[in-house]
Formats: sequence, C-alpha cells, structure tokens
Amino acid sequence: MNDDRTTPDPDSPFRPDPGSRDEAPQFVLPLVVRIERGSPPARTDALETAARAVLVMLTDERSVGDGEWAQAVRDWQDARIRKVVRRARGAEWRRAEALPGITVAGKSAEVRVFPPVPLDGWPKDLARLQVSGTDLDDPDPVPPADPGVPTLWLNPALEMSAGKAMAQAGHGAQLAWWELSGAARDAWHAAGFPLTVRTAGPADWPALTGAGLPMVRDAGFTEIAPGSCTVVADHPALR
Repeated sequence: MNDDRTTPDPDSPFRPDPGSRDEAPQFVLPLVVRIERGSPPARTDALETAARAVLVMLTDERSVGDGEWAQAVRDWQDARIRKVVRRARGAEWRRAEALPGITVAGKSAEVRVFPPVPLDGWPKDLARLQVSGTDLDDPDPVPPADPGVPTLWLNPALEMSAGKAMAQAGHGAQLAWWELSGAARDAWHAAGFPLTVRTAGPADWPALTGAGLPMVRDAGFTEIAPGSCTVVADHPALR
C-alpha cells in the first residue's frame, strides 16, 4: 500500500532518486479503523476520515521540527510512504487508543493514526490487529463531489477493499499537501482539511489523469497490479 511517485515538489522530503528511497530504511504509517460488529462506519466516510488522519499526522506539532515524532515522520517520508490500515473493535480499539497517536472522527468513522514505525517494528497491540475484514458499504447514496472542495478521485477500473482504498486516499491527500503552496496549505489546515473521496466516472478518468494533478501509483504489494494509478488528487489550488 505504498506510493511510487518519483517526481515530488522541491519542498517534499522525498529522495529524488527512487533507487535511494528503496535503499533507505523502510517505515510504515499505521492507521486503525474502528469497526464495531453492530455499527460499522460508512465506506466513503471511512476513506475520507483516513485521508484527513494522514494530514492531521503530518501537521501535528509532534511531527514537525523538534517534535517527538518528527524524526520518525522524516525517516518514513525519506523512503516510501507506506501506509497500512488495520481494523479494531471493543477491547482491541481501547488498547489501540492507549498507544501514542491521534484519533480522527468523521460522521460515522473513527480512524486512529500512529507515528511511523519500522516495517518489522509494529507495537504488539497493533501488530495483532487484522488487515482483512475491512469491507464496508455506503448505506445511503453518496452525493456528488463539491467542485470547491478537494476531491480524491479513485480509479473506476480498480476494485479495492475499504482498507486498501483508505491507504490510497491517504497517499493522495499527502501528495496534494506536498504540491500546495504555503498559503494554500495554511488555508486547508485552518479549515480542518475538508475533502471528499469519490470514484471517478469512467469517461472522466482520462482527463483527470492527464490534468497534471498528483497521482498515486501503487507498488503492487497487495490487491492490484504494480504501477496502477489508484488516485488522482484534485485540489482546487492545484488547478
């Protein structure tokens, strides 16, 4: 569930050489979605909440400068921006909430994001959580995207589990953040990171991928073929 982008904006912490990104120590950003047996979140709300959670982690005072998570965030961004979504309920969720991290709530979804950890260094209470079983549905019709709100467009030709799509939406939000000017970042942050996640119409997808907007290309570790474009991040300030 990691991004294959090789041409970041000059202010991003990505190494310019993709080979050196592979050689760097690899970290992962853990996200845990709360899925209680009788009250699962709506799929679209879970995707949007996960994307916001990534932005909240990137901008938290502990993640920047000399903050306690800053070095882990820099190490993670200096390699590949891997994200893994796991699910929890009941006592599992309570144990996850006790670990250092940030819980972001949507309309029906709760997602807790944690500072990056080494690929083989997950905290025990997170490592035991399941990746599978994050299939979610939207019980109500999803309204059209508001053209004035940043939208993360999913590839209509790909089928992804909710967990996979949550990670991809998080990638898209992160790439959009890196592309924005300082003023646009400040405005988005101050507004609380409004965004929508929608599946693009098949007829609209070619124009989106050709618009020069940030695109997520998956490395192909899970579910889909390597190099697949999963998300186009359409922020009004990048048009």
